[in-house]
Amino acid sequence: MKAVIVEDSRLARKELLQLLKLHPEIEIVGEASSVESGIDKIESLKPALIFLDINLPDGNGFDLLEKLETCPKVIFTTAYDEYAIQAFEFNALDYLLKPINPKRLQQALSKCFIESEITEDETTEIDHKIFVKDGERCWLIDIEKIRYFESCGNYARIYFEQNKPMIYKSLSKIEKRLKEKVFIRTNRQYIVNVNFIENIEPSGANGLFLTMTDGKEIEVSRRHTSNFKQLLSF
Repeated sequence: MKAVIVEDSRLARKELLQLLKLHPEIEIVGEASSVESGIDKIESLKPALIFLDINLPDGNGFDLLEKLETCPKVIFTTAYDEYAIQAFEFNALDYLLKPINPKRLQQALSKCFIESEITEDETTEIDHKIFVKDGERCWLIDIEKIRYFESCGNYARIYFEQNKPMIYKSLSKIEKRLKEKVFIRTNRQYIVNVNFIENIEPSGANGLFLTMTDGKEIEVSRRHTSNFKQLLSF
């Protein structure tokens, strides 16, 4: 599994690398020491996992996660315990306190590989109904009635009718199973159903601005505008 370390302390990076030598299944493909360099490494190397410090010179680990197009699995590594609740709100796999205990690292990596198990049907295109369970409620949702999907870290929120349940799936995994010309990625946070777009307006130099039938306003980022126009053109 490819991983990136985002940690401003050279000594802490060295210590983590030393611990990870006992786990050859983890391949460290890059290191970064700031939010900006971390985003560059993650978006270019596309790791499945990041080891992320909280306090960084140009922000914090949460800033980094919010700016990512696609969020990998995250194991926080920090000297401060007061951010644990916030970390798990970002669906972190684990929260390791420095100095990192080898046994706790093993436990965190075990969670990582459990979450990485993918069944064969996760690559099958959805073209009818999906079953969703959120807490005590269950739905059998007609895929055509979904207005849009919203990323919430490693989870996604589904908007249909008056409901908005959460599922444990990243937006990238969901995108692979949707009809490309019906559901289109607009930015790092949303996939929209084109049948629920009420209005499209230009935004800035190259972007677009959508208004959905429920009044929700969603921006098509410059990165996705070209693909958006191509899929909807004659």
